Amino acid sequence: MATANDLRKGMAINYNGDVAVVLDVQHRTPGNLRAFVQAIIRSIRTGKSADVRFASTEKVEVVPMMTKKMEFSYMDQSDFVFSDPETFETVNLTPEIVGDAKNFLIENAPVTMTFVEDRAVSVELPPSVVLTVTEAPEGIKGDSANNVMKTVTLETGITIQAPLFIKPGEKLKIDTRTSKYMERA
Repeated sequence: MATANDLRKGMAINYNGDVAVVLDVQHRTPGNLRAFVQAIIRSIRTGKSADVRFASTEKVEVVPMMTKKMEFSYMDQSDFVFSDPETFETVNLTPEIVGDAKNFLIENAPVTMTFVEDRAVSVELPPSVVLTVTEAPEGIKGDSANNVMKTVTLETGITIQAPLFIKPGEKLKIDTRTSKYMERA
C-alpha cells in the first residue's frame, strides 16, 4: 500500500472497488488546512474521468501495470487498431484512450502501450516522429529578417509552425510532447 503522496501520473490504483488510471496529480497545501492530493482518474471499466481528493496520508492500493511495444496498424471506423510486431495480435482502442497521440499516428508507427489487468489504458509515443508535409504556403520574399514561421499541414492533418523554406512533400521531425517542428528529416 502506498500513500496518496506517492501517486504519479500514469499509475493504476484501486478506487472504490474499480481499477482507475491516474491522469493528473497535484499536491495542495492550502493556508491553514491540512495538505491533500487532488487527482484526476479514469475508470478502466466505464472510461469516465473523475476529480478525486485524497488526504496526503491516505492509503491507496496500487495496481501492477505492464508495458508492451506495439505498432499502429490502421483506423477502423472510430477505433484505432494496434498490433504486436512479434505475435501480430491486435488491440482496438477508442479515441478517448488514444488522446492527442492520434495527431502523430501513421501506419507502422511504434508506440508503447500500457496494460492493466489485460486492458490497454494508455498509449505513449516516442519523443519525436517523422511526418510528411502535405500543405505549405509559399514564403513571402524578403520576409526572413527574423525567425519567421508559417503554418504547414502534415499527413496526419495536424498543423504546426515551421520555417519559411519548408515545402510540400518534405519530411519533418516533430516533437510529440510539444507538437513543434524540430528539424528536417
